[in-house]
Amino acid sequence: MLEVISCQMQAACLIEKNGPLMDFKDYYATLGVQPDADDKTIKTAYRKLARQYHPDVSSLAGAEEKFKEVAEAYEVLHSVEKRAEYDELRQARQQRQHYSGAPPGASGSRETNQDFADFFESMFGSAGARQTPFDDNRFAQKGRDVEIEMPVFLEETLENTSKPVEFMLPYRDEQGRMQELKKSLKVKIPAGVRDGERIRLKGQGAPGSGNAANGDLYLHIRLVPHPLFDVEGHNLVITVPLAPWEAALGTKVTIPTLVGKIQLTIRPDSQSGQRLRIKGKGLVGKSGPGDLFAVLKVVMPRQTDEATRKLWAQLADKAGFDPRAEWSQA
Repeated sequence: MLEVISCQMQAACLIEKNGPLMDFKDYYATLGVQPDADDKTIKTAYRKLARQYHPDVSSLAGAEEKFKEVAEAYEVLHSVEKRAEYDELRQARQQRQHYSGAPPGASGSRETNQDFADFFESMFGSAGARQTPFDDNRFAQKGRDVEIEMPVFLEETLENTSKPVEFMLPYRDEQGRMQELKKSLKVKIPAGVRDGERIRLKGQGAPGSGNAANGDLYLHIRLVPHPLFDVEGHNLVITVPLAPWEAALGTKVTIPTLVGKIQLTIRPDSQSGQRLRIKGKGLVGKSGPGDLFAVLKVVMPRQTDEATRKLWAQLADKAGFDPRAEWSQA
């Protein structure tokens, strides 16, 4: 199941203790929002950028890398706990820049970058893994387990797929000094994997001592938020905007799925908030594929001219419709 790409204990693989650190990332700037933006603003900005840079629809150079940056920023800022921790680091960085006289936008102190590197590692398994300490033990002892987070796109959950993963392993060299080794694997992600699921790779953790067995590698699956679909169990939900006349008269709308586009029939007199079920177009499940639910959303034009407003007035007189008639019965 595993194909070892590179795990040789060579000097080129070692990470120096005082080597370069990860620069602080301004996730608010990545999404183009203010630091006091509410969750709705953050989600709207994310969906707009994710739709722009999603590798399935974008032909822009570097779109995939930009999409990953946007997804990373959203993963932190849409979580109350992660955002609070990140904001503390961001404020500390600004204070250090203020007292040091550094210009705005400067990389910040090594301490700030180290704090952010630790934060990033705890969130995403950055450049390696969350590892338990490596004990100095003369007796045989199994190697420590290693845990990392594995980002997976929704499209990748539809069938078995192989993904590369890199992480750092602690080991003791011939002089007894602790070192770190970069290890690269190609791992099999089974179809139908779920967010938060834990996959064990036996023997791929830290080396054991005294000829004892290696530790294990645990992958924590983290589904990357999709720009169009929300996940409800094995089902997917997509919002379908409709013009008022489309909802009133009925129409056919082309909507995306994870495996292509389909035609959806909108019946006359459809209501905003109505959910239409498209069977079998959801995620893979043990008992079969889930469904795709299209939630209708009637959207008004942002601007209308005088002639259009007259037509709306004629419609109001002709229809004689009171959308608040139920209030009089309360």
